[in-house]
Amino acid sequence: MNQINQKHAVLVTGASGGIGRAISVAFALAGWSVGVHYHRNKTAAEGTFARVVAAGGAGALYQADIREPHAVQQMVDAACRREPAPSVFICNAGIGGSHLLLRQNETDWAEIVATNLTGTFHCLRAMAPPLLARNGGSIVVIGSYAGFHGSIGQTAYAASKAGLIGLVQTVAKEWGSSNIRVNLLLPGWQVTGLSEGAMPEADAWNGHALGRPPSREEVARTVLHLAQLNDVSGQVWNCDSRTL
Repeated sequence: MNQINQKHAVLVTGASGGIGRAISVAFALAGWSVGVHYHRNKTAAEGTFARVVAAGGAGALYQADIREPHAVQQMVDAACRREPAPSVFICNAGIGGSHLLLRQNETDWAEIVATNLTGTFHCLRAMAPPLLARNGGSIVVIGSYAGFHGSIGQTAYAASKAGLIGLVQTVAKEWGSSNIRVNLLLPGWQVTGLSEGAMPEADAWNGHALGRPPSREEVARTVLHLAQLNDVSGQVWNCDSRTL
């Protein structure tokens, strides 16, 4: 078990389960203090935090609906009042949907876009000022391969994730002179609440050069590594063996 490194802290949105939980544990194993964000599932978030502590980390729980800018701002302000304040933010929170375009109703479309794209905009807008004040830091946004190539039945989800590409590459240019690095990471297929019912069959990984998806732990370690790179920004990191 690592000793807690009081010099480093991270805030992970959407950390109540799945990829967010794995990312939180990866930072904890490296000795970081971890802010665990959740929207509705406090019990699952407490489970993530228990894993963080067991891995040698510390931190706190934060509740916020990222669709609401004031809630996001309050969360970031609370995290930044702690010592150490976050030098890294991971924008992982998101929701999915499964509708063909002609069957996609506007209510579901609006909710997915409001969470995945506008919610990330709210997070970035709140996270930048404290990083500017400390002369730099790192933000990693979790995107999707579907944002580059689309996915049948994922109209709103793919569109929202595609929007993240332009958002990340734009803010990377806007904040680069202030040493804020912003990158987009594609985690590949992972068994989560978002992918339930959509995961390919065991023998249906033909588009992957390795014939398999990436492990969640390897994705989480990649996020940890990317977040600490001093000279990389505005980039897209694909964690599986498909070609972008």
